[in-house]
Amino acid sequence: MTACAEKFRCSLCLLLAGTALAVPAPAQGTYRNRDNPNLGDTGDGIYPIPYQLPTVTDVTTIIDRIRAYVDEASPTRVIDTATGKEITDFTQPVATAAAAPGAGGEFGPWSYPMGVICAAMLRAAAVTGDPRYAEFTRRHVQFIGDRLPYFRRQAELFPVERGGDSRGPGPRRNSFKGAILTESLDDSGAMGAALVKARLAGVGPDLRPLIDRLADFVAHQQFRLPDGAWARHRPQPVSLWADDYYMSVPFMAQMTRLTGDPRYVNDAARHVLVASERLFNRRMQLFVHGWNANQPYNPPFYWGRANGWVMMAIVELLDVLPADHPDRPKILDLLQLHMQGVAPLQSPDGLWHNLLDKADSYEETSCTAMFIYSMAHAINEGWISPVSYGSVVQAAWNGLSTKVNARGQVLDTCVGTTFAADNVYYYHRPTSPDSSLGVGSALLAGSEMIRLLQNPRIEIRKQWRTYHYIPK
Repeated sequence: MTACAEKFRCSLCLLLAGTALAVPAPAQGTYRNRDNPNLGDTGDGIYPIPYQLPTVTDVTTIIDRIRAYVDEASPTRVIDTATGKEITDFTQPVATAAAAPGAGGEFGPWSYPMGVICAAMLRAAAVTGDPRYAEFTRRHVQFIGDRLPYFRRQAELFPVERGGDSRGPGPRRNSFKGAILTESLDDSGAMGAALVKARLAGVGPDLRPLIDRLADFVAHQQFRLPDGAWARHRPQPVSLWADDYYMSVPFMAQMTRLTGDPRYVNDAARHVLVASERLFNRRMQLFVHGWNANQPYNPPFYWGRANGWVMMAIVELLDVLPADHPDRPKILDLLQLHMQGVAPLQSPDGLWHNLLDKADSYEETSCTAMFIYSMAHAINEGWISPVSYGSVVQAAWNGLSTKVNARGQVLDTCVGTTFAADNVYYYHRPTSPDSSLGVGSALLAGSEMIRLLQNPRIEIRKQWRTYHYIPK
């Protein structure tokens, strides 16, 4: 081969190599976009999640599956923990009596995740018209009304220690300890909000005395900072948690709905604003998980579910806060900034990470569901633009739908997590298919997706193999 021919051959090889590099590699994944059937074989339109416009039937199928699982996982019966047998005689309390804990010990009758679940079931019933959702909450609230007196008597005969663990042995065991010896926002806020929503919907017995006692604890007994923000004595003597937005704000807002007294919702609005001064990073547009008074410069950790709790709480507050309330513009601006900060951190699979700013942390479902619900609700209420957020929510729902297994469990849900001070802890929090922490928010997300898909003020267009949410 001549030198000229060799030079030509090398040039041709380089040209062909460059051409090959210019052809995009097929996308990794198994889902074809069903809305664009003529995709060819280039890999365009192949995704790791169902990149498509979900139908109302699609969404309903998913949340029906979750409802069926939660219904089965949440028994309403009392057992003797010493023998495992069911107790049906409630004339005399048994020291070892307890409410059946449900699947994985996660679905007991009195906990903040169960408060979210009961409220979500009511929301799903209102959106779908399916009475099975409201029946779950009715059954659960009826169980509380029927059995709380029994467990009060148990606590009198076999004293329940303050502090400690209601799941522990001996006299500490009491399935309604949070309702009897209310000591924290975790004991009162989410369950209180659910009980108010049930009462306003006419679902289950009237538990107004219990509601009032829980509201009095949150409004007048829970530890606060001098500026009025609800706080805790852990992990440091004075600590502020982002989680406590949801453990306080929705309940207080619902108390204004129930009583007509604006002091409750005003208190909730104050907490949102004053706590945000310490917890909201305006540069990142994210909430840190917590703040300690004895070390205000502690390193920030942007835990996903903490941000989800905040976002859902603000959405629920805006549902009740009057249009002319002086704090409403500032609170709405905070919500919009937060959503703007969260949206671009969405992963290629449509979900958000357990540490929002750490793409190498795992994709987590409870915070994803919380963001779906909050953003979809904000679109439906006209607080944020469907143009900017409609497809974000759609992609997130499609991603979340792949995490609901055949039983209806929501996979990849981070287990209970304290306010910690190192990345290693957050990175390595385990997930559990038995966790109750993701199912309530997933039901809320699906219900709000149905509203979005049926929103008469929005047209959803499929163009250029993607989706555009256009205000009408």
